[in-house]
Amino acid sequence: MSKPKTSNYLGCYSPQVQQQAQALLESNQAGAWLLKKYPQVHELAAERALYEYAQAIKNRFMRSSAPISKVVYDDRIHVINNALGLHTYVSRVQGSRLKSKNEIRVSSLFRKVPEPLLRMILVHELAHLREKEHDKAFYKLCCYMEPDYHQLEFDLRLYLCHRDRFGDLW
Repeated sequence: MSKPKTSNYLGCYSPQVQQQAQALLESNQAGAWLLKKYPQVHELAAERALYEYAQAIKNRFMRSSAPISKVVYDDRIHVINNALGLHTYVSRVQGSRLKSKNEIRVSSLFRKVPEPLLRMILVHELAHLREKEHDKAFYKLCCYMEPDYHQLEFDLRLYLCHRDRFGDLW
């Protein structure tokens, strides 16, 4: 049985789900389905607004976690590298102390997507403040912060497949 050609974005899903996604893409119905589900883009194009939005999510669900010093859109993050966003921490020596700063970088591709999809990316990166690995505890935390996390992740991956074939939707 040959593997469906849905690109590497949907490779982690079962063959049945990949086939269904492939059928949506081949019939050019994925775009219409996504537009119906997510009709408008977020209004967080400014990095200050993005930072405040991420901070609000963090304060609501992860108040005791390490602070985030920066949340920015980054033109250098390529989705091809399997990175939708990055959580980094920079350690610096200040006197006799070691100080670390947490930064979240979101691919600039997501300046013009619906808010639920951007929220899913931020939730994912915020979860890395507590859980470094993509394990059961990590995904449990993601689902705690965003109950529809897995559906939103699938929808975003489907959009990326659609974008590769047909271009941007929003």
